[in-house]
Amino acid sequence: MLNSLLNEKRDAILEKWFDDILESYPLDGAKFIKIEKDRFNNPVGSTISQEIKTIYGELLKDMNYEILHDSLEKIIKIRSVQDFTPSQALSFIFLLKKVLREELESEVADTQILRELMVFEARIDQLASLAFNVYSECREKIYDIRVNEIKKRSISFFRDTQNSPKAGAE
Repeated sequence: MLNSLLNEKRDAILEKWFDDILESYPLDGAKFIKIEKDRFNNPVGSTISQEIKTIYGELLKDMNYEILHDSLEKIIKIRSVQDFTPSQALSFIFLLKKVLREELESEVADTQILRELMVFEARIDQLASLAFNVYSECREKIYDIRVNEIKKRSISFFRDTQNSPKAGAE
């Protein structure tokens, strides 16, 4: 029953979810992300839009964790390097619950739909747990890149100082 409603309201839910995600960005950035549809001019908006569709579809199906991980990673890679705290970077997942409650406000009076919605929201919570792992992986990769860059600079600096004319004069 709920799945058919969620499929029926799919476009409205995805649009509202996307709009709510954009509210986490500065006003100018959010306007650009919303208006610019070209994926090369607007990779952030394109990625978020495409991947929330995939995530939503998987929540309605069997929740293939590889697909979810891939989609979450694409969004979280973006949000993990932006000026977001970890909770802000992952908040887009919980926004889906808010959107669902707003879109299904009149339907949840039916206790069967309400029960099904609670089960569906538990799936969103599982998604959030997976997203936390993905976020941690992304931040770890960023840390490794920074450490490796510092090592390269240190080695380069050491070589440069060893090969400088002053180094041989001492």
